[in-house]
Amino acid sequence: MEDKVALVTGAAGGIGAAVARALGERGAVVAATDRDAVGLGDAVDKLAADGLRAEAFPADVTDLAQVENLVDTVERKLGPVEYLVNAAGVLRLGEARKLTDEDWMTTFAVNTTGVFFVSRAVVNRMVPRSRGAIVTVASNAASTARAEMAAYSASKAATTMFIKCLGLEVAKYGIRCNLVAPGSTDTPMLSSMWHDETGPQGTINGRLDAYRVGIPLRKLARPSDIADSVVFLLSDQAGHITMQHLTVDGGATLGV
Repeated sequence: MEDKVALVTGAAGGIGAAVARALGERGAVVAATDRDAVGLGDAVDKLAADGLRAEAFPADVTDLAQVENLVDTVERKLGPVEYLVNAAGVLRLGEARKLTDEDWMTTFAVNTTGVFFVSRAVVNRMVPRSRGAIVTVASNAASTARAEMAAYSASKAATTMFIKCLGLEVAKYGIRCNLVAPGSTDTPMLSSMWHDETGPQGTINGRLDAYRVGIPLRKLARPSDIADSVVFLLSDQAGHITMQHLTVDGGATLGV
């Protein structure tokens, strides 16, 4: 990955920030993007302080014009994008019948349409070069029903199938498209679901009333656990892997 350009969305924090760091540690030049310009700047400053090569490109993945400008600017300033990681995501909780229109539309705008906009912009530049790899951060909730997560689960399911179809279409150009499906990961998104200090242990133990079996490995994932899986799927070690999703959830979905 030395000197290759990697575009990472959602890089201001959580899994996206961990992915940006993992790629930087392997020699990649990281183009970090997020709509949180302040948080993104702080995250990139930390990478630079550790001697890693990263540059901040604030953008909103739900805005097509911003996305096209983002990819153009990254390629003009840093070089061709060899790796794309779609890590931007939002979570809106609520029973399906009580979700607002805004909850639904915002969730799909970021988690699905944003992935479409960014992936299309990058892939259209990868195809003439006949190389590239994309990993999208999905969720184990894309294939397992979760109470009060209908919008999130549906958006991640749609994104999962989009990436697999995209992977099928661009395989002939040597471009690989895969997904990493995390379970409960120690990030602000997860902690937003907790109401008190029992939250972490409650997530590990599971909840019978919510039909959650808990985590068999008895621990939450760290963002670096997810980042390591992303880096593997981008790397040459996964050179014959495409259209796959790797679930990283400590067994929470029982291997399904």
